[in-house]
Amino acid sequence: MRIIIAIDILGGKCVRLTRGDFNTKKIYNEDPLEMALKIEDNGIKYLHLVDLDGAKNRKIENIKILEKIARKTNLKIDFGGGLRTYDDLITVFNAGARQITAGSIAVTDPDIFLHWLAKLGQEKLILGADCIGRKVSTSGWLETSDKEILGFISDYRSKGVKYTICTDISKDGMLQGPSINLYKEILSHVKINLIASGGISSVKDIEDIMESGCEGVIIGKAFYEGKITLKELNNLC
Repeated sequence: MRIIIAIDILGGKCVRLTRGDFNTKKIYNEDPLEMALKIEDNGIKYLHLVDLDGAKNRKIENIKILEKIARKTNLKIDFGGGLRTYDDLITVFNAGARQITAGSIAVTDPDIFLHWLAKLGQEKLILGADCIGRKVSTSGWLETSDKEILGFISDYRSKGVKYTICTDISKDGMLQGPSINLYKEILSHVKINLIASGGISSVKDIEDIMESGCEGVIIGKAFYEGKITLKELNNLC
């Protein structure tokens, strides 16, 4: 299972939010590159880089930070936030991302998302499927759609999507455990590479996610708050 560390960027800084609420911002490092180097130095290979400014403003805002991290580390980066056009994707890949995560556009304009999938192929495009109350959220979790999470993922799997990141927003940043039952339900209905995110608070949580059949797990606040160490994560890789 892929162990992935999240770096969320807001105002050029490495931050974490609670349940996606921008008013709960907590800064963990003024320099995202410094954090990325620390992650790499401890044996982690995968980075989930989120442009929160981009998600909020619906345009890429922190491309320079992606370029810097990609140039100065060997981390395999997936990037999300503010992606609206195919040119945006090319910009992000040229800046050094290995994969991109697209969620809002998959809800608001499925034709565009499927065009991206056809052009890029299933290895480079991750479906962002973040939900609250089983409804898919968009625009940096500021809006909630009428799309039900299981049907949303299942429909896109039937159209060729291979990877999806699923975050239960009610769990995100709460350090109270992930939505294991939701992940098990998804995987019992859909054969997809599922990446779990939200609520992880301990190594036991990661082991439970592993046992559920997920292909990857994204760790955020638990790492930043010292609940899980990079050494412990490296031992799981």
